[in-house]
Amino acid sequence: MEKAQEWFDYGIELAKEFGPKLITALVIYIIGMWVVKKVIKGTRKVMSKSKYDQSLQTFLLNLFSWALKIFLIIIVISRLGVDVTTFAALIAAAGLAVGLALQGSLSNFAGGVLIMIFKPYKIGDLIEAQGVLGKVKGIEIFTTKLVTPQNRLAIVPNGAMANGNIINYTAEGKMRVDTVIGVGYGEDIKKTKEVLLEVLTSNPKVLKDPAPSVNVLELGDSSVNFAVRPFCEPDDYWDVYFATHENCKLALDKAGIEIPYPHQVEIHREG
Repeated sequence: MEKAQEWFDYGIELAKEFGPKLITALVIYIIGMWVVKKVIKGTRKVMSKSKYDQSLQTFLLNLFSWALKIFLIIIVISRLGVDVTTFAALIAAAGLAVGLALQGSLSNFAGGVLIMIFKPYKIGDLIEAQGVLGKVKGIEIFTTKLVTPQNRLAIVPNGAMANGNIINYTAEGKMRVDTVIGVGYGEDIKKTKEVLLEVLTSNPKVLKDPAPSVNVLELGDSSVNFAVRPFCEPDDYWDVYFATHENCKLALDKAGIEIPYPHQVEIHREG
C-alpha cells in the first residue's frame, strides 16, 4: 500500500509540474494551427489579387505553410520546457542524417525551385516529360502533378522534371495536328488536295494562322499518302485530330475518291 501511495503521490507531483505546461502547449498548438490556416488563406487572397503566377503561388504557399508549422512546433516544444538551443542542435544533427537518407527528396525540392525560377512550364500547360503526356495540374514542393488524356493523375518528381527533357506544347500557343490520309493511285491529286483542304478550313477549331496544309507525303505501296496538317489551340488538339480523320473520310466518299484497302480475292478451282 505504501509503495502504491508513493507512486500516486509521484504522479500527482508530475501532473502539477508538467500538467499546466502540457495543457498550455496543446492550447498554443491548436490556436497556432488555426492562425497558420488563416495566414495562408489571407496570403493566398493577396497573391490572387496581385496576379501572381498560379504555379509560383502554389509553390510559395506550400513552402510558407511548412515554415510556419515548423516555427509553431518549436514554440510548442519550448513551452514544454525543452531547451530550444539544445533542440536546435538536435534538429541540425537529425537534419544532416535525414538529408543524407533523403537525398532524392532534397533533389526534388531543388528541382522544384529550379522549375519556379526558369519556368519551363506552368499550371494549365500541356507538356510531355519523363514518358508522360498531360496537362499540368499542380507544381508542389517535391512533385509535379499531370492529368493525362485518359484523365489519370500522374505524379512526377521535380528532380527528374528539372533534369530531364520537357516538351511544352502550350508554350507557343499553337499545336500542329499531324495526320496521314491515303488515296488510290488512280485519283486526281489536285482534286484530292482541294477536298482535304476544304475539310480543314471548314472546321472552326482549325486556326487560320498558321494556315492548314495538304501535301503529298509519299508514294506508298498501294496508295498516294497525303500529309494533312491543321493547326489548333492545345485544348482543341484531340477534337481536331478525330474530326480530321472522320470528316476527310466522309468528304472523300462524297467526292467519289477511293481510299484503298486490302481486297480479298477468292480463287475457285475446278474439279
